[in-house]
Amino acid sequence: MSASTDDLFGGGSAPTVELDPEDTGQAPDTDATPPKEPGTGLRGHRLIWLVAGVAVLSLLAGILVSRLIVSPAQAAADAKAPAAGLITVPVETKVIANDVTLRGDVKYDDAVQVKVETADLGGPAVVTGQVPTVGAELGQVSVALEVSGRPVVVLPGDLPAYRTLRVGVSGPDVSQLKASLAAVGIDPGKVDSNVYDASTAAAVDKLYATVGYPSPASDEEARAGVESATQGVKDAEANLDAAQGALAAAKGGATDVEKLQADNAVRAAERALATAEAEGGDVAGAQDELRLAKAQRAEVDKPKNVAEQSAAVTTAQRQLEDARKALSEARSATLTALPASEVLFLASLPRRVDEVLVERGATISGPVIAVSGAALVIEASAAASDAELLQPGAKATFVLPDDSEATATVVSVEARKAEAEGKGGSGGNGGDSGSGAAKGARFTVALTPDALTPEQVTLLQGSNVRLTIPVSSTAGEVLAVPLAALTAGPGGESRVEVVRGDAKASTTKDRDTELVAVQTGLAAGGFVEIVSSDGSLEVGDKVVVGK
Repeated sequence: MSASTDDLFGGGSAPTVELDPEDTGQAPDTDATPPKEPGTGLRGHRLIWLVAGVAVLSLLAGILVSRLIVSPAQAAADAKAPAAGLITVPVETKVIANDVTLRGDVKYDDAVQVKVETADLGGPAVVTGQVPTVGAELGQVSVALEVSGRPVVVLPGDLPAYRTLRVGVSGPDVSQLKASLAAVGIDPGKVDSNVYDASTAAAVDKLYATVGYPSPASDEEARAGVESATQGVKDAEANLDAAQGALAAAKGGATDVEKLQADNAVRAAERALATAEAEGGDVAGAQDELRLAKAQRAEVDKPKNVAEQSAAVTTAQRQLEDARKALSEARSATLTALPASEVLFLASLPRRVDEVLVERGATISGPVIAVSGAALVIEASAAASDAELLQPGAKATFVLPDDSEATATVVSVEARKAEAEGKGGSGGNGGDSGSGAAKGARFTVALTPDALTPEQVTLLQGSNVRLTIPVSSTAGEVLAVPLAALTAGPGGESRVEVVRGDAKASTTKDRDTELVAVQTGLAAGGFVEIVSSDGSLEVGDKVVVGK
């Protein structure tokens, strides 16, 4: 027993098993098998499963490592280049279009700040009445605002008002006024005359009546001049009447009394001569008196010299003419004038008020409003290469801020002023320098949006949009290949290489190709139009774009 226990426990002390005799009623049996401790069977199974799991994990790790580790022979085989093949694309049909793309600012055209000439007011230029609102439209014969109780009337014209226009004044500003009045339907008299006359003054009266304001009043000095000139005419007329009466009297000859007196003197002299002859008196003396009486009688019948009276009439007539001229001038001075402070000439009416720079009760000291054209415009900048492709009337598309699409029309393509001058200056140095200036120049492209709703106009104002302008396009779908498919032949002709076999085949025999000469058309977007070909080329044929 001790030997077996030594073998079992490695030579150590054997465990002692004691039984209580009272519990069994038997003496202890030293050969009986010792009982198992609780739980020893369960721990054994767990150990078996643990060992199995480790074995499985080791197997998987080995498999993974074997896949990651590549032998030198395998690596060399993997590095070998694959069999050469062709890169091809099919011939297709499509619409080819060439577009110019620009960025443009949306704004109202021809924006300017407006000033009112106030030098002729003779006092502070105070805004006393009507003031426009932002967004208001200024048209022909509208009142922009009211200054010192007087209107500032809008008329079409490029030349700003710089002086008061009155009867007798002449110049280009008068010509502009007459043309403007005629344009708004008011007859100014002779439109081809540059003189402000009574007809022009009458037309200005009608202008003020149209806007609902009284015409400007003449000053007291002018009215006093009319009164003085009127009295001068009356005095001159009286002097002329007196001179004409004196002349008429002189031209009428002797009166009946003068003639009777002369006749009486002749008869008295005849009686005196008869008495002298009868009584032996002084006959000779009596004869002399008779001759004198007859001579005086004959003088009475002769016409009188009226040179003095005629000269007096001429002087009186000249004085009357001068007086009447003075009266006409005095009256002209009282005819309606057009003060420079009461008219505002603006080109391209109507105009939109973008900003109001004054308020009611303020004194004007600079610009009063900022205006622009009433129509929206899109202004874009283009390089010379793009500008050459654009023409007035071309259509553009752009996307509105609300993501809807709209169209616009090109109205002008103009070189920027400074660059145009630079181009002109360099042109004189030779064609090459002029050409270089043209290539580097920038152009301003102006477009007008087509029909927009008021809401769209509000959204667009002040925004920047992307414009797409088609400049050339095929008439429908055409045969097309990528530009990369074109090669140049020995004569400069264009060719495409067409696969007549399997492009992916590993042998040359199975992927034979044919060079086909083609005539090309429009190219855009990486594709080119095939107009014609010397060989067979159809939709779906594979053309080589790389190897």
